[in-house]
Amino acid sequence: MTTKELEAKLQELKSDYARIQGDMDKLEYVKGRVSSAERQLVRLEEEIAAVNKQLEERKA
Repeated sequence: MTTKELEAKLQELKSDYARIQGDMDKLEYVKGRVSSAERQLVRLEEEIAAVNKQLEERKA
């Protein structure tokens, strides 16, 4: 992947993270199950960290 592709991927992941976090907040408000949303957030955090690492390696 190019640096631009990695940056676009990072923005997409951050957007997904914010959306799922908002969904989770709504679920918590109505006392819904949030375990699935929590798992998705953890997965996205890992992907974001991996993309950030790739971007840092390219800058070094």
